[in-house]
Amino acid sequence: MRITVAHHSPASCQRWRDALARELPDAEVDIWGQGRAGSADYAIAWAAPAKEFFDQHARLKAFFCTGAGVEKLLASPVMPQTIPVIRLEDAGMGAQMVDYCVYAVLHWLRRRSEYDEQQRARVWKQLPAYDLPDWPIGVFGLGVLGLQVATAFRALGFNVNAFSRLPHEHPGIRSFAEQGAAGDFAAFMRASRVLIIIAPLTPTTQDRFNRETLALMPPSSYVINVARGGLLVEEDLIELLDRGHLAGAALDVFRQEPLPQDHPLWSHPKVRITPHVSAITLIGPSAQQVAEKIRRLERGESISGIVDRRRGY
Repeated sequence: MRITVAHHSPASCQRWRDALARELPDAEVDIWGQGRAGSADYAIAWAAPAKEFFDQHARLKAFFCTGAGVEKLLASPVMPQTIPVIRLEDAGMGAQMVDYCVYAVLHWLRRRSEYDEQQRARVWKQLPAYDLPDWPIGVFGLGVLGLQVATAFRALGFNVNAFSRLPHEHPGIRSFAEQGAAGDFAAFMRASRVLIIIAPLTPTTQDRFNRETLALMPPSSYVINVARGGLLVEEDLIELLDRGHLAGAALDVFRQEPLPQDHPLWSHPKVRITPHVSAITLIGPSAQQVAEKIRRLERGESISGIVDRRRGY
């Protein structure tokens, strides 16, 4: 069995190669361009390599993505549609997402920005505390990562709403769904004080959060985007922040990355920015997951994480 690593980062290529070689000692694991000619059985990368890669590796059984989002792979015009694409499922990303989102909400809930301003001004003034029932959390996307975020907020005592493609039943989480009678999108938005966007970027989620949909949220609401920049129309977000309808935003992903130096989000007083770090791929646990799925595939067993190209995830 042969596995080839085609990650865009040379340093990550070597780390992935070494980790997979440890997990699958009987396999030949190489880096594309450094291995022998001929097709590998499996490939792993974050985005699709050039056409010559697929010309060389014409007998791939599967292509593993080094992240949870697969839009870069699926958008490739040179990647054959017949190759199964398999995404990472958690592999340490869920805990990071939980930390990121909980920290952002608690920062607002505990009025830390206001206390920081008071500290700089040497003002000693206790501000009124917020009540948890006034801070319902709305999680858009209830996959492996979204469910962990929703469950974490429920455990902290928040009221939690979740919007997904199909209705679901999870204790303490109110279900809204695209299909079925569980509730519609507008009702989900109106019921949520904090919107957490954690769904894949697909044709149906592109620009989903714009001036009209964000305005459905209650006044003084907040937005967290840890999914992909394409789900959120940044100009509309800024407009609603400036109008005062939205009170703040924590953004980890953007329509253009790195965020351009002259982008108004950098200096907006109600926006907190991080450079796509809410859930960094941990190569060790991820390689263990990929290796186990390869072993199962080699035994002819079913695996999870296979991407449905029609849905985009």
